[in-house]
Amino acid sequence: MTHHLTIIGGGLAGAEAAWQAARRGITVSLYEMRPARPTPAHVSDRLAELVCSNSLGSDLPDRAPGLLKTEIRRLDSLIMQAAEQSAVPAGGALAVDREQFAEEVTRRIESHPLIELRREEMTHIPDTPTIVATGPLTSDALAEALADLSGKEYLYFYDAISPIVEADSINMNIAFRASRYDRGDQAEGDYFNCPFSEEEY
Repeated sequence: MTHHLTIIGGGLAGAEAAWQAARRGITVSLYEMRPARPTPAHVSDRLAELVCSNSLGSDLPDRAPGLLKTEIRRLDSLIMQAAEQSAVPAGGALAVDREQFAEEVTRRIESHPLIELRREEMTHIPDTPTIVATGPLTSDALAEALADLSGKEYLYFYDAISPIVEADSINMNIAFRASRYDRGDQAEGDYFNCPFSEEEY
């Protein structure tokens, strides 16, 4: 049995993997290159920082993302615990206060006795049991190591873009509040809906 695990990347996947391994008695070295090496998208040094939308998707058990959340809650998921503690109204979705969410994940990882958080860039892939969870903001050096290991010049990352806007930039004479599928937590609606014409879109 593996008694030590290296995890590269302190995002959602890396933080959860570290938590789950430590719960099973495995010591973990979790590498996160920030703040020593910043990225173009992150604004803090916190783990599990959400850089796009604050929504983790549907929380409805009759939808695939909601069913997945139900399953990982049963596994004592750190990400789900932090999300529930920092949840904000989002109808049938699970959305979070991004700063509070990342702070809670970071606090729990830093305080776990079996997890060593190493704030440095990993530029190679160790020969020991390792999880690479660096996502689209992988450093150039590690991307080269992955290319050498996989024999592929490029790796692919697929994501949906969800823009973040300042609330005071929304023209509320045009926008309106409503909830998805009429399943909101607030009477006036959990989302600001900004209609566009085909040309504006």
